[in-house]
Amino acid sequence: MALSQVDHDGRKDKMQVARLAMGCFWSPEALFGALPGVISTRTGYAGGKLKGPTYRQMGDHSESVELHFDPGLISYEELLHIFWRHHTPEVINDYKGRQYRSLLLYSGENQRKAALDVLKELASASGRAPATELLPFEAFYPAEDRHQKYYLKRFPDAMGKLEQHFASLEDLQRSTLAARLNGLAKGFTNRERILLELQQWDVSGEEKERIQRLITSIRW
Repeated sequence: MALSQVDHDGRKDKMQVARLAMGCFWSPEALFGALPGVISTRTGYAGGKLKGPTYRQMGDHSESVELHFDPGLISYEELLHIFWRHHTPEVINDYKGRQYRSLLLYSGENQRKAALDVLKELASASGRAPATELLPFEAFYPAEDRHQKYYLKRFPDAMGKLEQHFASLEDLQRSTLAARLNGLAKGFTNRERILLELQQWDVSGEEKERIQRLITSIRW
């Protein structure tokens, strides 16, 4: 699928979506974007009622991240464990109002039950469940371009070379490759791990070679 989203083993129709908030959305996007099985990431605003929120006028929404993932490679439960392992709800809740919240937006009964099961497991292990708000998903509003792949954009050489291979900035930002490189830019993965995973991507051998050349040419 060129340098856009990877269609692992033709499983595109089986992709699922997770939406969560755990404080400033820059780092969570990089954290989850580094994970094999996560196909694309984007930052945005969710959990409130205001229509069309922006960074300057967020209203009652929270900075959030939306993840498309392949459940055959990484489960929703695994994502939840990573979510709770990498933030402390009590530290961020009520900081900057609802802008920074520990929030999980579930889609459907299966995700709701999975979240409750993981919360029960965490409560059993620590004596109390994380103070995370659980809400049914209603809407996700993508954040402005400057908030997408924030850490990757701090490296001009990487962005310049990626822009040569994508038809648009939107295609770049929604790609699996950009998700991994954003994770690398933040330190959640490394080049060797990405190159190793690349061999499992459902793209042609020629495309793998092209992606590998691009990755190894970037000056960080």
